[in-house]
Amino acid sequence: MAKFKDSSATNDTSTVVTDDGPAVADRSIGSIIAETRNLNPDQVEKILRHQREKGIRFGEAAIALGYASADDVLFALSQQFHYPYAAEDRRKANPELVALNQPFGVQAESFRAIRSQIMMRLFNEGQDRRAIAVVSPDSGDGKTFFAANLAITLAQLGGRTLLVDADMRGPRQHQVFGIPNDAGLSGILSGRAEAKVIQQVPGVSSLFVLPVGITPPNPLELVERPAFGLLMRELLSKFDHVVVDTPAAQYGSDSAVIAARCGAALVIARQGKSQVVSLEEMVANLAETPATLAGVIVNEF
Repeated sequence: MAKFKDSSATNDTSTVVTDDGPAVADRSIGSIIAETRNLNPDQVEKILRHQREKGIRFGEAAIALGYASADDVLFALSQQFHYPYAAEDRRKANPELVALNQPFGVQAESFRAIRSQIMMRLFNEGQDRRAIAVVSPDSGDGKTFFAANLAITLAQLGGRTLLVDADMRGPRQHQVFGIPNDAGLSGILSGRAEAKVIQQVPGVSSLFVLPVGITPPNPLELVERPAFGLLMRELLSKFDHVVVDTPAAQYGSDSAVIAARCGAALVIARQGKSQVVSLEEMVANLAETPATLAGVIVNEF
């Protein structure tokens, strides 16, 4: 069982005053668990008594007595620290979103470490703002999985984050997030007026997804048009972070064109699958574009 930090009382609150907003009252983990599990006063008293007798935390006492699960404690912890955490039904429906489903797990921690490196390399003060194109040599490298979870970890910092599915050859982000795909990027680039093309991810107030929409017959031509570059500049003015999923390089030069419009690229390779020759060719192609290469990630999962 994971170790959790929580307070012993269920009704305590602490007031935090920020420079840019009103005071925020933070409830204890105990009070969140009691509300989530609809515990009555007698049950709460039993938990508190067991907590005192064993010298443990409220959450651990609640689990020991069968009044809460480890998942309940994780949820309460995420609520206390205002950290997005997916509900159980959404975790089952969207298993690839590990940074949201298991925010304190090993994979999520790996994504946060990568996020820190990207922030240091691409978002220094004084630098022009850039979107991040996630690219890979072949299909099956885990590019869509990586782009989705990178976007989640960026959104968990609190800034408005947009994930753009620009893989118009095999779009999957709408499936990963479980959102409609009736309208999206292809319609915008084709000049069609479509409503609600950008969708907020349920449970993550700062994360948004722009799906592909109708899969077009001419994906390369659409991203080569000036409209795509103009769109990226507009999105960068409205969002703090923009992550862009792309088609695998094996399907053509779409990813290089998209990376050039984004300004930065992150290459994904699959451990035991990607060939060095393919990676070298992709990196060489990116070097001929205006995009900054943020790094190469080896996907072990």
